[in-house]
Amino acid sequence: MNHGLEVLRHHPEKPPASVEECVKACLDCLLACTACADACLSEDDVSSMRDCIRLDADCAATCAATVQLLVRSGSEIGREGLIAKLAACAAACSACEEECRKHAAHHAHCKHCAEACKACADACEALMKTLN
Repeated sequence: MNHGLEVLRHHPEKPPASVEECVKACLDCLLACTACADACLSEDDVSSMRDCIRLDADCAATCAATVQLLVRSGSEIGREGLIAKLAACAAACSACEEECRKHAAHHAHCKHCAEACKACADACEALMKTLN
């Protein structure tokens, strides 16, 4: 059982399903990027993975911050601020996806990370559309 999602589902303000989907995608991407960065550090030619590691770290941090805002319905950042954060998350995910795809043929961890990044960017963009 995922207790965090259960808490979100039982929130008195009942966030829309698109919020839960975005939270799940962000959490998956956070995990994938963190693990991918660590796997990149274990590759023989770490210097060739430098950009991937940095983008993994940036993407993971952005996903974490986005989740924190999404689960706090009373956030003072407001709708415009949330849309800006979702846009930043989608941009970070897209950049990370692009870099990971460069390494995907040789590193399965990058392939899976790219897929998680794509899903997260898509979820952020879908949620932004519902907020506009």
